[in-house]
Parts: sequence; structure tokens; C-alpha cells
Amino acid sequence: MKVKTILVSQPQPATDKSPYQRLIDKHKLKVDFRPFIHVEGVTAKEVRQQKVDFAQFDNIILTSRNAVDHFFRLTEEMRYKVPDTTKYFCQSEAVAFYLQKYVLYRKRKIYVGERKIDDLVQVFQKFSKEKFLLPSSDILKPSIPEALDKIGVQWTRAQLYKTVVSDLSDLRDVYYDILVFFSPSGIESLFKNFPDFKQNDTRIAVFGNSTVAAADQAKLRIDIKAPTPETPSMTMAIEKYITGVNGK
Repeated sequence: MKVKTILVSQPQPATDKSPYQRLIDKHKLKVDFRPFIHVEGVTAKEVRQQKVDFAQFDNIILTSRNAVDHFFRLTEEMRYKVPDTTKYFCQSEAVAFYLQKYVLYRKRKIYVGERKIDDLVQVFQKFSKEKFLLPSSDILKPSIPEALDKIGVQWTRAQLYKTVVSDLSDLRDVYYDILVFFSPSGIESLFKNFPDFKQNDTRIAVFGNSTVAAADQAKLRIDIKAPTPETPSMTMAIEKYITGVNGK
């Protein structure tokens, strides 16, 4: 069956120059974007219940832009002025760049990894006797605490935001040829919103091993998978599939 419509379970790209736009133009597709999950911040009261005192930490580990936003949101709500001497350990350049929204970059001590916490091992070891705070969601990849424990630093997790299933009830009677997922939470959201979902002719596209595992567990048929050596991005994987079923 030819593909004409796609639903991507993420926010719409901020620019018309996204790879999805090229797909739309080239293959004359209808592509909609709808986050299946969203993030909600916890309250200052909930932070206190975790017995987290921001003043005890000279070092902040930041793994995402959400972590940056909610750390500074809560320090403001709790009227805690983050000292200029605080050191920031950013998992990637993208996170470090986003940090500039809150701090004057050139006047702060900021350490940046390429993509993973492991990239910062040597830097962490320089401050191994100091305390580190890890702002996180209620969902935390096991690789992050495992890496920190392996390095041997003193770290404390603070759950400052949580992943919540979005209300998709308005999509109940809407059909798409392909549904695109990027996380296990997206799969979970599909079945929480539509417990009686039957895949039938709907094609399922998944990104990442954990999403593949969640789709398998939900007994979904996976038609499109990324990343692979041949198709490292989701749009490349989708295009390869569409070329096969629609023709060039």
C-alpha cells in the first residue's frame, strides 16, 4: 500500500527547512506532528520532599534542555541564587549552548561532552571529592547513573520534571499510513489513549533500540527502523521505505 499520510509523535520542527519538509515536497505527503508525551515540572514542595538542598552542590550535571529549564525555574521559585562559582557539566554542545539562556557563558565554568556523560570522565575525576547534582525527569536512562557510579563521584539525583502522556482523544477517528515513534513513552501513550488500537495496515516507524523493544513488547509490527548504517536518521529510513512502496 502506498504511503500518503504520516503522523510524527514529536513537536513540529521550528523551520521549514527540516528533512521532513523535503520528504513532503518530494513525495507529495501529508505529514502531521503531534507530541504523544509532554513534560511537566514538579513543584518546589515536591523538591523539598526529596530532601534536595541546591545550596549543597557546587556542580550541576545537565543532560538536556529540559533539565536546564527546570533547574533554573525551581531555583527561582525557591529564591535560591545560584552562585557564580557553580560549575556546569553538560552532556553535549547543544545543552551547553542552551545554558546561555540562563548564565553568562564566558563568566562560568562550563564543561562539555560530545554526546555522552562518559565523555566527561577526566573532568569529573578532577573534582571527585565534590558533590554533584543531577537534575532529571522521573525517567532516567540507566547508562547515566551507571557512568557516574563507575567514575566514583558523589552525586545526587533531583527529579525536577516528569514525562506525562498527552491527550490524543481528538485523533481517535483519524487514520495515518505511518506512525513514527522515538521513545518507549510514545508507544505507552498510544495504548493509554487508544487501549483498543489495532495496527492493521498502519505502518510503524521506530527510532532507537529501546523504542524497538517497547514496540515488540506491545506486539506491534515494525515496518521502519532507524538508525541503521544505511539509514542513520528517521527521515532517511522513511524515505527508503516510501521509495520502495510508492516508487520514486
